[in-house]
Amino acid sequence: MKKLIFIFMALCLCLVMAAACGESAAPVVVIYTSAEDFRIEAMQNDLDTTFPNYDIQIVYYSTGDLITKLKEEGTGSQCDIIGEMEYGNLSTITDILADLSSYSYDVYTDDMIPQVRKYMPWYRNGGCIAINRTVLSDKDLPVPESYEDLLKPEYRGLISMPNPRTSGTGYMFFKSLVNAWGEQEALDYFDKLSENILSFTSSGSGPVNALINNEAAIGFAMTAQTVGEINNGFPLRIHFFDEGSPFSLYGIGIISGKETRREVKEVFDYIVNRWTEVDKVMFCPERIFKDREFTLPNYPINIKYADMSENTPEEKERLLEKWTHG
Repeated sequence: MKKLIFIFMALCLCLVMAAACGESAAPVVVIYTSAEDFRIEAMQNDLDTTFPNYDIQIVYYSTGDLITKLKEEGTGSQCDIIGEMEYGNLSTITDILADLSSYSYDVYTDDMIPQVRKYMPWYRNGGCIAINRTVLSDKDLPVPESYEDLLKPEYRGLISMPNPRTSGTGYMFFKSLVNAWGEQEALDYFDKLSENILSFTSSGSGPVNALINNEAAIGFAMTAQTVGEINNGFPLRIHFFDEGSPFSLYGIGIISGKETRREVKEVFDYIVNRWTEVDKVMFCPERIFKDREFTLPNYPINIKYADMSENTPEEKERLLEKWTHG
């Protein structure tokens, strides 16, 4: 009898432990992204609140590392949802992305609608020249009014720019000047500018981080990040030179095969139908919707955009080869 009671108690303990393990093993949804820290934090908090029964993991990679990782991993990637990637990069991995043709694209502006329905619009990333007014004032230097001004020796070691090879933000500045001036003139310009560069950062957020740490005075920056820091009280100023604000388009997608998992589709649908708009309200108000516009304190309006035509993956690969080898 004692032996039977012991066996019964052991079975009960196993059942309790199994139930406990089952309760703790929440479905996991992995999101890869190149978004800035503050946007990742806001998205993580919102998704955790909305989906308390899911274990949602947002993993950051720089633009260059993210596209390399996804190409290497393919559909076997741990990633379920690509939380943010520039259209040019997305178009090179459509073979590993799920078909999204069942989703409606009617609400988006024409230029935000991708040619292949393998990813959804996410945001328009505009660039600016960000200025740390305190550093310039301390050094008794004027605010630059053109790209040519940035070549002046007095700005040596005071300029931060993202590396176009690793950052979509860096590449959009490079491409905008190729379109504005011609390829060789743009390449010659950046060769000269490199003498004044404090650092070529690996990510687009690097220049603004250098500005708020008083390490640089001038940054080739993302407008949304710069405005966010201005609203946080940092003494930054936004400038657009005559060539206009460079920009790139970003989208989100699902790794092929992952769309069949209920938790992945629920999270993706929420991002598309809800969080995309919240992101515009909180951080990135530049226009992506036909009938909805957003504003933020200190965010520029009536922005003149640079010419970003012929921004294809093939052109990007060719220009980056020129950037690297001249």
